[in-house]
Amino acid sequence: MYGEAWTRSQVEGMLDMPGSWMTVAVAGERIVAFSLMRSILDEAELLLLAVDPEWQRKKVGRTLLLDTISAAKLRNIGLVHLEVRATNKAIDLYRSAGFVHSNTRRAYYRGRDGQLFDAHSFTMNLADQNKKA
Repeated sequence: MYGEAWTRSQVEGMLDMPGSWMTVAVAGERIVAFSLMRSILDEAELLLLAVDPEWQRKKVGRTLLLDTISAAKLRNIGLVHLEVRATNKAIDLYRSAGFVHSNTRRAYYRGRDGQLFDAHSFTMNLADQNKKA
């Protein structure tokens, strides 16, 4: 579930850092998805959103993303950032949730086979939403 960019120990190490938190989706007693965020002051970055392949395309990722955004609002986060490989299927999910493309880094990611991929940066402004809440 960690993909090629993250290992379990890296995820666990991030949780020891101030401002980091994880949101999980559970089915029965099994974690089927999780998101990892880190925040500094009033900004946060979605570092990772992972869904078990058996649970993909079942709205688990969308529900988890919306819960993660709600948690950010409760923490008075004004701006959420994320970065994703240009070929990642989750881009449509992020856009539909309200993230806006803000930048492209050409040939930023290197795949296991050495192929280079662009990275797309997205942002979501929560400041106005926080004022309405």
